[in-house]
Amino acid sequence: MLGRLNNVRTALSGLIPVLKRPVDSSQYRSAMTSTSQQPEVATFAAGCFWGVEHIFLKHYPPAENKGILKTSVGYTGGETTSVNPSYREVCTGTTDHAEAVRIEFDPTIVPYAELVEFFYRTHDPVAVNRQGPDVGSQYRSAIFTHSQEQRSIAERVTKEVQDKHFTPKGQLIATEIQDAGPWYDAEDYHQLYLYNNPSGYQCPTHYLHW
Repeated sequence: MLGRLNNVRTALSGLIPVLKRPVDSSQYRSAMTSTSQQPEVATFAAGCFWGVEHIFLKHYPPAENKGILKTSVGYTGGETTSVNPSYREVCTGTTDHAEAVRIEFDPTIVPYAELVEFFYRTHDPVAVNRQGPDVGSQYRSAIFTHSQEQRSIAERVTKEVQDKHFTPKGQLIATEIQDAGPWYDAEDYHQLYLYNNPSGYQCPTHYLHW
């Protein structure tokens, strides 16, 4: 976490600019293959949103037509009285927002169930209010569903993952499943952070666990 905080301090202070040459964000954007189908949205919280966004885009690059159309990182799941919080405010834990990734995807290419399973594969869902060295409610594991169908799928996949990967180890998934609420994009320098800053901080739990 110290490495991450140092990077953030540097970015905010402007003493040594972190973004020397921003990547072309268009390569991380795609369009629906069918005009008759609307994109869907999936929202996941799994710790530091830099690494969560990075690993989804690494395995589902929009340029390769694998189903993810675009992503953004931001804050959700917080107190209704806290509107458009800043990163610094979220880091205090007082707003109760989670760092999260909002994914627009083409359900004709990648089903929501696959994205939910990938979410579980790429972090530690048994940890409560933390991922690796990052501690606080903003780093909690959560699925924010956008429809009753998504909730049913998320609950089903959670049970399957629990039974197959965690019950044999005597562990219990702590991931929250709740209805999606207001979404607030994070500051610009957080977007595609690890593509703009390849040596930036990445939570050590963000890798393929199976």
